[in-house]
Amino acid sequence: MSKYIKISPNIQQITIDNPRTANEKLVWIDICEAGKKELEYLRKNYNFNLTHLQASTAKSVAQRPMIAQNENYLFMILHFPVFQLTPAAKRSLFENTKRKIKIQDQHAKYCITAGEIDFFIGNGYLITLHNNNIKTLSEFFNLCKKDSDSLLAYKFESSAILLYELLEKLMLSCFPLLDQNSVEIAKTEEIIFEQEQKRAVSYILSLRHNIINFRKIMQSHKNIIKQLMGIKSGLVPEQKIKPYYNELLERSKRVWEILENQKEMIEVLNGTNESLLNYRISDIMKTLTIFSVIVFPLTLFAAIFGMNIEGGMPFISNENGFWIIVSIMLTCCLCMLVFFKKKKWL
Repeated sequence: MSKYIKISPNIQQITIDNPRTANEKLVWIDICEAGKKELEYLRKNYNFNLTHLQASTAKSVAQRPMIAQNENYLFMILHFPVFQLTPAAKRSLFENTKRKIKIQDQHAKYCITAGEIDFFIGNGYLITLHNNNIKTLSEFFNLCKKDSDSLLAYKFESSAILLYELLEKLMLSCFPLLDQNSVEIAKTEEIIFEQEQKRAVSYILSLRHNIINFRKIMQSHKNIIKQLMGIKSGLVPEQKIKPYYNELLERSKRVWEILENQKEMIEVLNGTNESLLNYRISDIMKTLTIFSVIVFPLTLFAAIFGMNIEGGMPFISNENGFWIIVSIMLTCCLCMLVFFKKKKWL
């Protein structure tokens, strides 16, 4: 059984109470876009460390994840990947539908950015602070509000278990983004071997940007979970629920392994695309060089016979002199083409 209260426009609270257990009620407070009023509410009701509260404001963005143990609670900052439209795609949605289709075709429609969640974990409560771009957290909160009986947290009435279930949902939300990367990698491979190197460059740059961001977000999760499991406190998982956190740790490793594979794949595709681009450039330069070599003697002939010199210049007084000179030039061109063909330069 759960009880939902909306304390303020930005603060929501769910109280989970299982009458079959002797534990106290479990409270989850979710705060979106925390400002001065929200932090003042936490300070008065929970007496959290001022440094931790300041780090939890919506205006403050942490550059790295962290976990800190206080006397009565744990404070933790984690980042999770968030799927967002790029600025170009947002402009296209604002302008017109036709431009939207064009931008989607150019692979400029989405990017992966970091969404920050701050956690306060104590005996009988879990407090989360975040911006409004983390849909997975909001969806899980609504699930707790409507059907808390289906949760492990209802069975144990433990803030550590509720934290585990939330982290599991957030970790699972990474896999659709990984799948999206895999689909785009497959598309990029097709484009490369269709000899559309210019188009492939934009795909590769977008994918590398997303994979780098994803790796920066996820690289510390494994260590944070290990630290959480290693803290000697009643606020973190006990022996009976450590298997759940071990499962979370394995899932984090799995995400990182997929990211490593995707990074290697996109680097290989980038190398392949650069090789094809270099080959095309070399082919173009070879063609231009052949043209310049063929045109050079023709230009020389034209310059020689264009000199204003009377007497001694062959074919000048001949009535067919022009055609003789043209024939010599064409013969030179033909001889050079035969020579290039024999050398297999054509």
